[in-house]
Amino acid sequence: MARRGAARGASDRKRSERRQESVSATVDGGVAELVPDRERPHAWTLLLDGAPQSHVDLDDPSYLSFEYQRRLGHVIDLAAPPGRPLQVVHLGGGALTLARYIAAGRPRSTQQVVEIDAPLVQLVRRELPLDPQARIRVRSADARAGLGKVQDGWADLVIADVFSGARTPAHLTSAEFLAEVRRVLRPGGQYAANLADGPPLAHLRGQIATAASLFPELALAADPTVWRGRRFGNAILVASDLPIAVAELTRRVASDPHPGRVEHGRALADFTGGAAVVTDADAAPSPAPPPGAFD
Repeated sequence: MARRGAARGASDRKRSERRQESVSATVDGGVAELVPDRERPHAWTLLLDGAPQSHVDLDDPSYLSFEYQRRLGHVIDLAAPPGRPLQVVHLGGGALTLARYIAAGRPRSTQQVVEIDAPLVQLVRRELPLDPQARIRVRSADARAGLGKVQDGWADLVIADVFSGARTPAHLTSAEFLAEVRRVLRPGGQYAANLADGPPLAHLRGQIATAASLFPELALAADPTVWRGRRFGNAILVASDLPIAVAELTRRVASDPHPGRVEHGRALADFTGGAAVVTDADAAPSPAPPPGAFD
């Protein structure tokens, strides 16, 4: 008995040691690597071709390390009273960080994840397994095609975080795409998108103008240096047909470890500067990040 117990303990230690080593695999989007977080025992960062995509803490799914994920977390927290289950569509899966966050904070939520990269999904599910009790369905499909299969008015929240080669594909930037998002949202539901841009912020302005053509209420959260067009970075766009909790979102974003700024209403319209609405006919991918943007 003691010998079997010792063998089992040695096996567990070896498994634990292996889990602290990086894991890499070739996926459709390039080379995916899961790198252990040395400060959190069971936390990992997902890289795609060297660019950081997601961070997951298996011990504490409520922990959001990346700046843009924390801001999306604020949107999730304010989408409904604390603890109330949500019906959520995630366009883009990554390491399933936000799906895990919702499942942990809002038990009994029902979530659909659409991720085109099937080998990436397999890697993440194998190395960073989901809670078997979580109601998370992962579908390997193009984001827009997968969205088209969701029934009208099903979702409380649609979250778009889709990048191919560090760029959002063109067909996910148009008014026609956002019309599909609006179809899937129930009245009062919200759309939240992770957008990336740098000087002169033409892509970001076009995305705001496009969202404004379909949703009467908008807010945008970003780092002040991104707002001023001084560097490439992420911005979180929130859109709805009902008022957004802008004051509380502003407070939370401002209190982040890397404080951000939220704009809405007239200030956001002025920032857009008369940018044209993007359609399928003229859509383009988001700009590629400059060298060193993620160093």
